[in-house]
Amino acid sequence: MHIPDSFIPLDQAIIYWVIALPFIIMSMKWAKKELDEMKIPILAALAAGIFAIQAMNIPIGMGTSGHMVGAVLVAIIFGSPWAGVLVLTLVLLVQGFAFADGGITTMGANILNMGVVSGFVGYYTYSFLRRNLSTNIAAFGGAWLGLFISAIVCAIEMWLAGTFPLRAGLIAMGTYHLIIGFIGEGLLTSIAITAIAKSRPDLLEDSFTTRPDKSKKEVHA
Repeated sequence: MHIPDSFIPLDQAIIYWVIALPFIIMSMKWAKKELDEMKIPILAALAAGIFAIQAMNIPIGMGTSGHMVGAVLVAIIFGSPWAGVLVLTLVLLVQGFAFADGGITTMGANILNMGVVSGFVGYYTYSFLRRNLSTNIAAFGGAWLGLFISAIVCAIEMWLAGTFPLRAGLIAMGTYHLIIGFIGEGLLTSIAITAIAKSRPDLLEDSFTTRPDKSKKEVHA
């Protein structure tokens, strides 16, 4: 899903940078307000993990590939989609400048797709589903939809750039990421969030995650 420099004309790439920059700035403001000495190591560990899972690419054709993203996992753990934007921005900066994975001019589009679209769509889908469903199902649904929609947006960007025909791009990107979302992104996010909710619920700041069981009466000492 990493878009190389040559895939988007410079004028369009600048537009995506302009759209992405306010989100990047807001994510930095969120970090300044919310992150402390306890949370920074967790954020760093998640960034390293996301870097690793994104290295597992599946060739799609037309010069691109499919892979997991991880923004929704970060957003759920920190209770904010801004966390997902921040981590994906950091990961994409390292990938682009140090490993030439994704373009520099197109980095705005990559941050927009994988950080903003995936993070916000996935996190708020999770929050909505969590009102009536269990943590693991909500996490699965949010992660899957966040990945799928980001892939669709990427395909549309490629079409606008004249790189992909729209139908072929939507079918290729949508089909592969739909599958990756089921067997990769959704499943791993669900397992991780469920495990954290059981073993370290204090790490999950989203109030939906620790919803009390209404079937049990509260006992006071």
